[in-house]
Amino acid sequence: MRLIETARSARRTVVVLAAMLALLLAAIGFGPSAGAAEDTRPVVRVGVLAYRGAEVAAANWAPTFAHLSKTLPQYRFEMVTGSTAFLTAAVAANRLNFLITNPGHFLELRIDYAATALATEQDMNGSYSDESVGATILVPADLADVQIVTDLRKRRIAAVARDAFGFRAAWLELLERGVDPFRQTDLLFVGYPVEGVIDALRSGRAEAGIVRSCLLEQLIADGTARPDEFRVIGRKPSGTLPCQVSTRLYPGWPFVKVAQTAPALAAEIARALLVMQPAGGEVVWTDPVDYRLVQDLYRGLKVGPYALFTPLGLRDFLWEHRWWGMVAATIAAWWIFHVFRVAHLLRRRTRELQRAHEQARVKGERMEHTVRLSLMGEMASSLAHEINQPLAAILSYARGCERRLDAGIDPEGVLEGVRRIAVQAERAGSIVKRMRDFVRKHPSQQLPLDPSRVFADAIDLFEPTARGRDVRLEVDIPSTLPRVMADRLQIEEVVLNLLQNATEAVSGVADARIAVKAEAMDHVVRLSVTDNGSGVAPGAIDLLFEAFFTTKPEGLGLGLSLSRTIVEAHGGRLDVDIDTPGATTFWFQLPLIEEIARV
Repeated sequence: MRLIETARSARRTVVVLAAMLALLLAAIGFGPSAGAAEDTRPVVRVGVLAYRGAEVAAANWAPTFAHLSKTLPQYRFEMVTGSTAFLTAAVAANRLNFLITNPGHFLELRIDYAATALATEQDMNGSYSDESVGATILVPADLADVQIVTDLRKRRIAAVARDAFGFRAAWLELLERGVDPFRQTDLLFVGYPVEGVIDALRSGRAEAGIVRSCLLEQLIADGTARPDEFRVIGRKPSGTLPCQVSTRLYPGWPFVKVAQTAPALAAEIARALLVMQPAGGEVVWTDPVDYRLVQDLYRGLKVGPYALFTPLGLRDFLWEHRWWGMVAATIAAWWIFHVFRVAHLLRRRTRELQRAHEQARVKGERMEHTVRLSLMGEMASSLAHEINQPLAAILSYARGCERRLDAGIDPEGVLEGVRRIAVQAERAGSIVKRMRDFVRKHPSQQLPLDPSRVFADAIDLFEPTARGRDVRLEVDIPSTLPRVMADRLQIEEVVLNLLQNATEAVSGVADARIAVKAEAMDHVVRLSVTDNGSGVAPGAIDLLFEAFFTTKPEGLGLGLSLSRTIVEAHGGRLDVDIDTPGATTFWFQLPLIEEIARV
């Protein structure tokens, strides 16, 4: 093997020297003359991955380029060397026609740029084209405490680059032996050329290195490394490859056609490569092999096209976790069904509540109307007496006017009598109008109004009842109070309920009095009704505002309950005070319009 490697190295040296000699001859005048016609042949640019530098790449692939130039003289072939990132950018910019690169880089180009392999390299010394490339893990020979792969934990490992094919091949082997290089080792990426890994080992910057398979043997054959300088750990069978390797073997480098290259040119190149007859130790090209092992490597590591946030990576991730995905989809479907079901039930319950609220509102209005009718019934005798007075006066004035007209005297007296009849008729009509407005049904409607006027109208309506029962009303209501937002008839109903209850409380009491007082307080208007009756029984204080609770034999037990409901619907409050001896005060308050606006 040493002789073969020496011969291979010597041939490369000769090729490089020949190229340099041709350039020198051209420079001093022995090449084509300056006046010669310019070369107009189409240029075929072939990118070459220079993992050991441009000079070594030119020497390695010089026989292939020489064969292509000889077989296809109608084209001028140009070698473009660089790293994987440089070559990928050149493909993206449509600056290359073909590439010679490692199998991992070809996989990425095939998926991202629709590249295809025309041929695969095969060493003439016997390695199969599908077992040509791997990686070797080196350690200094004197590093005695690193013997197996698991000893690399917490060690510094040098490699060319994170995306280098050799590093990725070694990465998979390390993971299968329980060593995660990104978590359990200290990685040092030195960049191209690969000899930088050897320099890191020699300088002590790294304790282990990952290089391409057969590089160690090439360095020893070239005399740039001693046979006893490094050891290979984690060795695996190398098959027909005459090198020490630490990983499984993958297909050799392909000759790649980019998508933009014309098919006719690609066919000519492919035929030329397959008939190439190199000397011993050089590369021969065969039909392209299956690169599925490389695809499995990248998919297993989830790198390149199979990274998690790429289309292929996401697809593989979903397929790998498909059972959990089904469980999650089932849970999501159940949750969506549950959300829609709850939303449906909520809408149905809302409609039911709206119907119930509407029914309760209608019943409340009917009950409120019933209470007003009951209240008016209790006041009916007093109101009838109040109406009888203007009616009797009207009758008396009418008879007097009739007599004066029959006698034909005193026309001015008749006119005065007619005027008094009109006044009494208006008085009676006003009483009837207030009664009719109070008992008729109407939709509740809160409007801005003057509470002084509302309180005064309610007291005027109740005053005949108070006089008929010998109850003295003491009214203290200012002529102007701040405006409130309220329903006039509902507030009148509350005032009349409180006055009626106070009148019944003072029944049978000598010097019965009811004091009505209205005042503007902090952000509210307050009305209080105080009587000097017998007070509230101790056991009844907590039940006063309950529906259907009453202390009257003929009462409905709805007056105070509905009154509190009305006041609270206006944003106010109704309550009772029994702290003052010999007096009971029911009071309610309504918020001012300005306070409602602030809320």
